[in-house]
Amino acid sequence: MKRFIYSILSGILLALSWPTYGFPFLLFTAFVPLLLLEHEITQKKEKYSDWKVFGFTYISFLIWNYGATQWLHFSQNPDGSLSWIAFIFPLVVNSFLMSFTFTLFHFIKRKGGTWSGLIFFPVIWICFEKIHLNWELSWPWLNLGNAFANYPQSIQWYEATGTFGGTLWVLVVNEILFYYIRAYQVTGKRAYVWKLTFYCILLIGIPIAISLLIYQSYKEISKQKLEVVLAQPALDPYNDKYSQDGEQIVENLLSSIENDITPNTSFVVSPETAFPGRGFISINNLPNDPYIEQIKNWMRINNPNLSFVSGASLFKEYTTPKTSTARYIKEGNYWVDLYNSAIQIDLPDEVQYYNKSRLVVGVEHFPYSKILKPIVGNYMLDFGGTMESLGTQEHPTVFHHKKNEAKIAPIICYESIYGEYVGRFVRRGANVLFIMTNDSWWSDSQGHKQLLSYARLRAIETRRDIARSANSGISAFINQRGDIEKRLGYGVRGALKGEVNLNTKLTFYVKYGDWIARVSFIISGIIIAYVITKNIIEHMKIKKNAEKYKILKNKN
Repeated sequence: MKRFIYSILSGILLALSWPTYGFPFLLFTAFVPLLLLEHEITQKKEKYSDWKVFGFTYISFLIWNYGATQWLHFSQNPDGSLSWIAFIFPLVVNSFLMSFTFTLFHFIKRKGGTWSGLIFFPVIWICFEKIHLNWELSWPWLNLGNAFANYPQSIQWYEATGTFGGTLWVLVVNEILFYYIRAYQVTGKRAYVWKLTFYCILLIGIPIAISLLIYQSYKEISKQKLEVVLAQPALDPYNDKYSQDGEQIVENLLSSIENDITPNTSFVVSPETAFPGRGFISINNLPNDPYIEQIKNWMRINNPNLSFVSGASLFKEYTTPKTSTARYIKEGNYWVDLYNSAIQIDLPDEVQYYNKSRLVVGVEHFPYSKILKPIVGNYMLDFGGTMESLGTQEHPTVFHHKKNEAKIAPIICYESIYGEYVGRFVRRGANVLFIMTNDSWWSDSQGHKQLLSYARLRAIETRRDIARSANSGISAFINQRGDIEKRLGYGVRGALKGEVNLNTKLTFYVKYGDWIARVSFIISGIIIAYVITKNIIEHMKIKKNAEKYKILKNKN
């Protein structure tokens, strides 16, 4: 019963730590009950200890995943029913992966000793988070460093470490708490209580104090300041967006912002897949597309000097299948790739485009299709009119402007979770971030609020202003410290006008990316090699002693 209480307590603390409803500093205690539970099982040398650790931790991580991401069930199937598979699959699988990672720590600790385990735990958890950012089942939503997104004053040092600095911070404090709690339990000495208090104040207080100093002294870096208007058309993605005529969608989009356009407006930013709604626009014929021409005509009347940056649905034709995502169109005898894209329209005729490359699993991307398709069939959630994997591109594209110094990182929705990937745009010259998103698939739930919060992390990591246009909201302007300066609430149709600063300076994190994760892989590899070698040597000694004993016994 005590172990069940421990596992449930950890799950509740983890869930209550998550934005946007939670208090992230609970994370500093959230793993302590699990560490105590694991230590008891290890100390007693119980049979099937790996399975016991896995089972109890699975309860914790189910509670955490449920509490933080239950909003996923608001997504709808094509028939209008709620899609519970969109919630249950990541709930079950992500909890499994977390429990597997914790059980691996237990195995190493059991085989290599307490100190090997305590060093291994934070680094293997960071390795798990890093893998979760890069493999085909990517779901880094619950990476621990994300939890502090709504408290930018306390994590300004993310400009050097990225979110993995937050993950390491959380896990080290948990281990210090666990160590001194165990020391007090064993000895009963109050000195360990004072040491526990001292080290917690030190390890939590110093990073926060450093961050507050950076926050208070930081001055916005600005090579140039530009006026930007964000469009928020508030189209219902299930009933309106893919049923209306594309020309009408563009007209409604433009009418929602034209009262906010001034001669000083440099950019209009509209949301992910803002047009054409139903169907796709050919990449091969972008300058002559009728929807783009409709926007150009509007620009000629309202402000011919501005740039129109928007999400759009694009496609590209091939005579032969040139990519793994290309699909065959039997009627025309050709192959086609579909893309979730961003475009920049400038007068007189230039159109730049970028194809989203970090895709949502099960919605835009069928992971490990060669293995999973024969098992689950062609089932994918129909978000945006496609039931196949979308195409991507190898390198990020930065949009340039001929009339000012702006170099735009066109980040599309889910991509804003990936710190190192966003940093690649900045290394390619981006001096401002435009985020285009349509997260109204999940209604007015925690989903769109959490995604907005995560954008604040990217502002700190890159020290870039962010202009974020969301279909139904929340559209916002975020400064280089991660503060939300202006916002347009969920469900409001209209526009939001603000200014962005252009910054060309590169942060340590942008230059070196997820360096903490790379170091963690090295340390994990060393510890695993050490434990394997140690156990092989011990096994050989036991075998050798057994042979000596056998020889002596035969002599006697």
